[in-house]
Amino acid sequence: MHGEYKVPGGKLVVVDLDVEGGALRNVRVAGDFFLEPDEAILAIDAALEGAPANTDTAALAARIDAALPASTVMLGLTSEGVAVAVRRALAHATEWSDYDWQLIHEAPQSPVLHMALDEVITAEVAAGRRPPTLRVWEWAAPAVIIGSFQSLRNEVDPAGAERHGITVVRRISGGGAMFVEPGNTITYSLSVPDALVSGLSFADSYAYLDDWVLGALGDMGIKAWYQPLNDIATDAGKIAGAAQKRVAGGEGAVLHHVTMSYDIDADKMLEVLRIGKEKLSDKGTKSAKKRVDPLRRQTGLAREAVIERMIASFRDRHGLTQGRVTDEEMAKAEELVRTKFGTEEWTARVP
Repeated sequence: MHGEYKVPGGKLVVVDLDVEGGALRNVRVAGDFFLEPDEAILAIDAALEGAPANTDTAALAARIDAALPASTVMLGLTSEGVAVAVRRALAHATEWSDYDWQLIHEAPQSPVLHMALDEVITAEVAAGRRPPTLRVWEWAAPAVIIGSFQSLRNEVDPAGAERHGITVVRRISGGGAMFVEPGNTITYSLSVPDALVSGLSFADSYAYLDDWVLGALGDMGIKAWYQPLNDIATDAGKIAGAAQKRVAGGEGAVLHHVTMSYDIDADKMLEVLRIGKEKLSDKGTKSAKKRVDPLRRQTGLAREAVIERMIASFRDRHGLTQGRVTDEEMAKAEELVRTKFGTEEWTARVP
């Protein structure tokens, strides 16, 4: 069995092992990490040898920690990262390179249609009718997107939304409200087979699926990091928030979507969203009298150039071919707009 795991902010860990009599055997750990002293790698292998195959990640990491020499130094590697790689091997997890990734980046769509497309495309991936897909959104109108379980009245000021012509929609994933305007945010979705995140905890899957964009930001000179549970942060504060939804059917799939702040009008945002002081600081500003513009300011690039570089970075890492929303997928999405996402029953399902 073979498992791989990229430690968030670190290096690749590779584990090869067998299972005999319900226990781990012939365990070999490798990777492009740094580890001192040399005998520490043998200690890791020995610590895992004979462990019950149903041992969870925390217990595997504890076995490794107990076996390491006192002088051990790990760079780009953690005991938990090794344990996760073991669990991925046991779960027969797939890797990014196992798939032919497809890009969808099309003309602006209405906010409500974007909600429907997320559900349809991820369901198509789950059913095996579509390859894993990176979809970059273009917005046809400003919107507030509330999480699946948020209270509509607690999150949105209806007078402010009406005054600024803001559409309010509810997505299928959890998490917090997002304020978006065309040209001021960058939003993308990853629709991936469940096998890609097999062996990962829910929290670990966020870091795993965000890793490519951290690399893309690094290529643009931005030092960014994953901030549990679902944020991407820099020295300038939070620049992005992620949300996920597991979709059943077929082999199963995961929807992972991210909205990044390019240049947000904070005054308008505060007239539309009901945000307390704590949330305001989390969004990168202590005063409403400014814009939240970390990507524009830190890159000095136009929004379109940032998107182009992100796509190029993904393509360099994992491969990416141009695709599109099929006629069948669009028809399904439009039907979901009519029956679900465009209805008051759905938008106000948590009043």
